[in-house]
Amino acid sequence: MSTYLVTGGCGFIGSHLCAALAARGDRVRVLDDLSTGSPDNLVPGAELMRGDVADAALVRRAMQGVSGCFHLAAIASVERGVQDWLGTHRANLTGTIAVLDAARPGRLPVVYASSAAVYGDQATLPIAETAPRRPLSAYGADKLGCEQHALVAGVVHAIPTLGLRFFNVFGPRQDPRSPYSGVISIFCDRLSRGEPVTVFGDGEQTRDFVFVADVVAALLAGMQAASTEAPVLNVCSGRPTSVKLLARTIAEVCGVAPVVNHQPARSGEIRHSLGDPSRSRALLGLGEPAGLGEGLQAVVAWLRAGRPGVTAEARPAAPVR
Repeated sequence: MSTYLVTGGCGFIGSHLCAALAARGDRVRVLDDLSTGSPDNLVPGAELMRGDVADAALVRRAMQGVSGCFHLAAIASVERGVQDWLGTHRANLTGTIAVLDAARPGRLPVVYASSAAVYGDQATLPIAETAPRRPLSAYGADKLGCEQHALVAGVVHAIPTLGLRFFNVFGPRQDPRSPYSGVISIFCDRLSRGEPVTVFGDGEQTRDFVFVADVVAALLAGMQAASTEAPVLNVCSGRPTSVKLLARTIAEVCGVAPVVNHQPARSGEIRHSLGDPSRSRALLGLGEPAGLGEGLQAVVAWLRAGRPGVTAEARPAAPVR
């Protein structure tokens, strides 16, 4: 039986990962400041250390006795990066360096969350890992910085790492009331209650949505693929979905007619984003991702059940097939 540290383990993606680790018999230790995560999402039997991932002494204590670390703690809000540039930088990049430094004595493997935000706006789609990195936000710049420090960790300190560039992750426990939530959780929440949704621009902008259970599968497989060469892989579905189609599909799942309010397009918004998953599928042995409709059914079911956390569910998320 192995013990793993999961930073941000009370959050959306982290709680699903912790549940999957516990389900296969691993011990789980969670480091989370609960600024966006919920104690209701703490998997039963897990150890919680509440605190700041940029607190180097605390991270060193959290890393003691573990077989590896899944580093998911971050401030993912682009707007927070605008309003509190230094604070978000401390959480996102300094926190990652604190994790890597704590892994150094035992050369423990670290699998960490990067982001498609490192790519910025790309003219060529789908986006492969070799595409130019030109982030357009502080969040994207910090995630790119995480990747650079992972390279240093491998070359200088022989720490094995793997970075996963998440595209638009969705699934149960993504709180639609949170400013960090994506369009799917917000649309599902509003349409399931028969309320209108807001679409900016013509709705033809596209995104690559990937279900959280497929992200968990990549994280679990990634622990075995971590190396001192610091590989970085896309985690995406490879399927484009327009915002307009998304609203229609969610409405169908909810059994309602979609009511859409259009607002002017937002300045600086990327028009199209689509990842190439071929390299991650080959290296991590991943299967076909969940279909959008199946994943949406899981989100709507969670909302209608009253948005339970892991404690109430007492079970891990499984891929929807």
